[in-house]
Amino acid sequence: MTIPEAFEDQEIFVTGASGFVGKALIEKLLRSCPKLGRIYVLMRPKKGHTIEERLQLQWETRLYERLRREQPDARSKLVAIAGDVEQLGLGIGNADLERLRNVNIVYHSAASVRFDDALSTAILLNTRGTHELVKLALEWPKLKAFVHVSTTYSNPGVLEVEERVYPPLADWRTTIKLAETYDTEILDIFNLKYGNFQPNTYTFTKSLAEQVVNEYRDRLPIFIFRPSIVVSTIEEPMPGWADNFNGPTGLLVACGVGILRSQNCDPNIVADFVPADIVARTLITSVYKFMGESKTRAKDSDLYVVNCATANISPITMGEVIEIGKTFIRKNPFEKTLWLPGGGMTTCPVLHFVRFCTMHLLMAIVVDTLLRLYNEKPFLIKLQRRIFAAFSALQVFAMTEWHFQNDNFRALHDVVPVNEVSTFGFMQHANINYTEFFQHGIRGAKEFLLKESPESSSAARIRVKIFYVLDFLCRGIVYSFLLRLIFRFLVRLW
Repeated sequence: MTIPEAFEDQEIFVTGASGFVGKALIEKLLRSCPKLGRIYVLMRPKKGHTIEERLQLQWETRLYERLRREQPDARSKLVAIAGDVEQLGLGIGNADLERLRNVNIVYHSAASVRFDDALSTAILLNTRGTHELVKLALEWPKLKAFVHVSTTYSNPGVLEVEERVYPPLADWRTTIKLAETYDTEILDIFNLKYGNFQPNTYTFTKSLAEQVVNEYRDRLPIFIFRPSIVVSTIEEPMPGWADNFNGPTGLLVACGVGILRSQNCDPNIVADFVPADIVARTLITSVYKFMGESKTRAKDSDLYVVNCATANISPITMGEVIEIGKTFIRKNPFEKTLWLPGGGMTTCPVLHFVRFCTMHLLMAIVVDTLLRLYNEKPFLIKLQRRIFAAFSALQVFAMTEWHFQNDNFRALHDVVPVNEVSTFGFMQHANINYTEFFQHGIRGAKEFLLKESPESSSAARIRVKIFYVLDFLCRGIVYSFLLRLIFRFLVRLW
């Protein structure tokens, strides 16, 4: 049976459909499995838009352009379901629950990926939300596969991460009860102690969600899919597509516009990135493999876990990422550049703090002062405060290298029929050209995130040349001042 045939007439329920992974997955399912039944997507009204309006707006984005051109009737297979992962029963009404009884496949990718969320918020979204969906799925008699989308960083204390569930950091039932009982401030006081000193609430609550899934493995056809850091697409539906600033995309954009000059990061760390379209493909092939093996799988077998990680297939260091970005951005700069694109990494926190004060805060004060003089709204100091907070939350990830075992992930390529490798395979991209990949990623950031033309205007290129001269002059003045201070200090000593 081919992969499209396996998905023929199947009804699929997707949470997190408006997220990065959810969008890529839905587009790939509709385009590559055209005979599937329906895709139900859980959505809530937002920013004055109803769920139908939100779904239509998503359908009209560039991501779905190829799908709209090749299969214009595919929109009719998308059905919005009103609900909220943070609510009990996911907030789904009785009529919609009845429609979902025929669901065959579940993709649970909804989660709060903010590392600075309050503990109670993260618990209700990431842990209780998983439990609520699991309880609903128990009532769906035709269910064949339930995919819980987790993260390879759900156990950050383990540096050699295997494709298995690790011992719990806390009891998930007790943790949910605490979030339902106590207010946010009280839980935040005990956050580090209760969370076993996890780096953030995201990894802690995703780890607990895996415990929920593991407990129901005997009652549901369920497994865990763990992507690493999801980045822009490598091939389809177009190279370079992204819808957020997470991971290296945000890093390169911040360096590119000149507001990030220093990072407290180890440049020799091998980073683990996986393109969004590879995640979408393997989410589909993992279900294909799981359903195909359902009859031979023992009831008491361990939970099936897939580490969707690529560092041991196509390694690249953080230092190499930054160098590729700096080289290309200076040739193809952003229109909103505020200073010369650049920046550097250091493992010394003291040096980083000095750089942050001199290169980040000082520049922010100057720019915001000029904006006030021109009666414009200042923004850079506030933005630098947010950057500092964000990088503080990511500190452990910037200084630690994990190794993810991925035998189950690699095996997904082997189950793809030979004539479908170009559509659902991924090992053909093993020898990825990272220079070309991140160039597409930067063009994608310009087009999809900053709403600029993928190619720079002549004004942007001239502006960068001016900034290059100003940067050289400013560095000369600062270094001359420092040398003068050192000279005076030495003269006094003598």
